Amino acid sequence: MSDTRPQLKDLTLDALRAHLAKCGDAPWRADQIAAWVYTRGVEDPAAMTDLSADLRARLAADWRWRALEVEAVERSADGTRKARLAAADGEIVEAVLIPEARRTTLCVSTQVGCPLACSFCATGALGFRRNLSTAEIIDQVMRMRELLPEDRQITNVVFMGMGEPLLNLPHVLSAVELLLHPKAFAFAPRRVTVSTAGVVPKIAPLLEAAPVNLAVSLHATTDAVRDVLVPLNRRFPLELLMETLRGLPRLGPRRPIFFEYTLIRNVNDAPEDARRLVRLLRGLPSKVNAIPMNPHPGSPYRPPEPAVAERFLAELASRGVRVTLRRPRGSDIAAACGQLAARASGSRFVKPPLRSAENPAGGV
Repeated sequence: MSDTRPQLKDLTLDALRAHLAKCGDAPWRADQIAAWVYTRGVEDPAAMTDLSADLRARLAADWRWRALEVEAVERSADGTRKARLAAADGEIVEAVLIPEARRTTLCVSTQVGCPLACSFCATGALGFRRNLSTAEIIDQVMRMRELLPEDRQITNVVFMGMGEPLLNLPHVLSAVELLLHPKAFAFAPRRVTVSTAGVVPKIAPLLEAAPVNLAVSLHATTDAVRDVLVPLNRRFPLELLMETLRGLPRLGPRRPIFFEYTLIRNVNDAPEDARRLVRLLRGLPSKVNAIPMNPHPGSPYRPPEPAVAERFLAELASRGVRVTLRRPRGSDIAAACGQLAARASGSRFVKPPLRSAENPAGGV
């Protein structure tokens, strides 16, 4: 029979304190439990030696302590590691560790599959299975941390894996609360980034609840092209999205919006695309991360030639836009942006028409 006990990591610290108080325990015991679990990585109550024997026994009997288990790990030639993580019901999610000289970034998933069906993304071809729980999001941090050598630690967490985070906002917010809490993981807010394809009604509630970085997966400068690349645009078109972003409080040079822009050959990589992007971002504190499209089986899209990508960046930079070119990491193990769950590719992808003299925007 399946284990029906609740997952302890589904609770924020405030919720854990309330539970302990209800059971007659001192609420501050929650801080001790959090230190064992989130700081030291201990998930066996019997090892929590500063708790009473009675409390340890009840914690072991009443709660489950692990939500995900590592099924497989792949290592890229560039040092990137991707893990397939199995949930109790057999569903699989993927998380990616990206080591760099001064930091190690963890990319976490928020859903099994994704309902948005972005036409260039392998995860979108899977369809949507279910949301991840808070414990399943947090356990990606726990399990991936165990894969690092002792002299390495996770410095940044980005919600850019499988799924649309803002369509699982309650569990994402609970996970973010644990990531930021000084008694749990104690990440600085600037070290945590939540990405969205543009779920407009959920953007302000996210930032009101958590002072994290916001990343917006833009990928196009016209509704015609974005309707195909990011079908969510049909519900929340560019004008509405940009108007919503301009209305957000507390933005500035030290807290810009990060725009993800996947460069796709002959679809959105021309100088006129760059000039339209400049106009879209005018007056908005922003930074653009340009990402050459990462190919995967079943996709008709290809990245631009390097010279085309450099020309696109130069067009933005010459007009005062902060922009970087994100180099592919982990593409040889299908761990790069847009490649997660690439093994399940083969579903049909819809491709916007190529640009022509009659149709310079490349739209439909």
